[in-house]
Amino acid sequence: MPQPSTAQAVFDEFWQTWLDLRPVDATFIGHHDGDDRFPDWSSAGHQQSAAAWAGLRGVIANARPGHSVGASSSSMNWAEVDLELADSILELHLAEHESRHFSRGNPSLATGEFAFGLISLVIRDFQPVEQRAESLLARLRAGPRFLAGALDGLRGAAVPQRWLDRAIREGEATLVFLDSGVSKWVREHALSSSLAESLMDASRFAAGGLSAFIETLRQNSVDDAPVARCGTDMLDLLIRRGHWIDRSPADLLHEAHERFAEAQARLNEMTGGDLQAALHRLAARHPAPIDYLPAFRRTWDACVALCREHDVVDWPNAPLRYVPIPEWTRMAAPSLYYLFYRSPAPYDQEMTFDYVVTPLEGLDDEAAERHLRVWNDSVIKLNHVVHHGAIGHHVQNAFARCAPSRIGRVAATDSASRLALYCGGTMAEGWACYATDLMEELGFLTADECIAEQQSRVRMLARAIVDIELHTGQRTFDEAVALYHSQVGMPLAAAEGETVKNSMFPGTGLMYWFGTQEVHAARRDAVQRWGSNFSLRRFHDEFLSMGSLPVTLVRQLMADGATRTLPSP
Repeated sequence: MPQPSTAQAVFDEFWQTWLDLRPVDATFIGHHDGDDRFPDWSSAGHQQSAAAWAGLRGVIANARPGHSVGASSSSMNWAEVDLELADSILELHLAEHESRHFSRGNPSLATGEFAFGLISLVIRDFQPVEQRAESLLARLRAGPRFLAGALDGLRGAAVPQRWLDRAIREGEATLVFLDSGVSKWVREHALSSSLAESLMDASRFAAGGLSAFIETLRQNSVDDAPVARCGTDMLDLLIRRGHWIDRSPADLLHEAHERFAEAQARLNEMTGGDLQAALHRLAARHPAPIDYLPAFRRTWDACVALCREHDVVDWPNAPLRYVPIPEWTRMAAPSLYYLFYRSPAPYDQEMTFDYVVTPLEGLDDEAAERHLRVWNDSVIKLNHVVHHGAIGHHVQNAFARCAPSRIGRVAATDSASRLALYCGGTMAEGWACYATDLMEELGFLTADECIAEQQSRVRMLARAIVDIELHTGQRTFDEAVALYHSQVGMPLAAAEGETVKNSMFPGTGLMYWFGTQEVHAARRDAVQRWGSNFSLRRFHDEFLSMGSLPVTLVRQLMADGATRTLPSP
């Protein structure tokens, strides 16, 4: 067995290589040495990255302990846990390199990387504005080369039309940011005239490169297949090595269908067969325009108060405020992967976190009413407070930044198009969905909000079914859309958008349902193990203390007594 210092040194080598090869991801987690760069997604760049990943796997193989993580955790240390996780991350990186499903076959990943390589520098005050402006200037100048390299890496790929459409839409939205957003940001922050002029020149240069990229995509040959499938082998690898789930896709699919039928039956019972009537009532209950923004904070305060009343978790010192989307990204945001809640960077200095919401400003009365019916009281409570801004993602992220595992600190950080590390998914989404279950258990939801939450459970199970069946060839794109639309009750446009995401990110739809049920299973384990010593706070604090690791691993480590007591986050 290697000494801890050996395992640590090997992990340090892996980590530095990961940061060097993934500079945009590094920006989002709070490592800023590469804020002036994009990754190299050319054919040569992909080959060099693959060689680096393969070499690191060899180094890790020589340093790994003789036991598997979770099998004998009493003799294990956190550096060894991170080595095992690093090896699984590298195996997935290499599989993505071999596949034409990801950055070597999907131009939307390139437009996302380009857009958020820039936007990541203007939405958080993690450094003095002049320093971030210099990084933005460098990335603007480097952007056309990155995009040209990405086109080179895509050469020969038959891209599904829906991926092309998404990439073009994101590219056009980024052009809006380059045309007007950068200038608004420059004016807002009163930069020096020379730096401001350089940024505007560089924005025009970057826009030229992006326009050329978009035009090339428009001329791209289109795959006859309506959507790409990653295949059973790749999906199985993502499940085993990404989520650490020791079950086959077929086994998971069988259970998901059973749970889906049960969840539908329960929803039908709750609504008396009239889901649309309940949804109409929910839409009608919304804040008045003048009370729109205060409603978020008021609901957040109520959520925190109830959690403290029931002593469910050691609430972290992680201040949050709800604010309008910044003017400089507001026009581009609707067509981008622009999250209202984007996880705080775990390695940046702690600061008050801004949860951004779409403002009513500029809307006439009719448009404002339409928006409020969508952003109604239930959506504010369930989605923007419980799931994301309060006991869900925000609390989990605050605990994660203090985790003993270095991968656990960063894995669930939102990056350009997906999480920084795939292995953080079942924890991030599993915990956030469990959090809504918990708040229903504590009586925080109205009767109709319980119906909305039950519909979310149906949608979550549909995601798992579509995820598996789409990528194993058992369901077509149109059949997936039909499932979401006719059996879940999603609007057609939303159903199509959800299916596109399922097609682009295999194994991701599965993590919501499976992660949630594993959190509940870990809680049942703790009840049985601790007996009269069980408390919600003890369980939640110990569970969250290990950070954004695969939930199956956290459950095993807790069962083996590997939990580390940490100071309050």
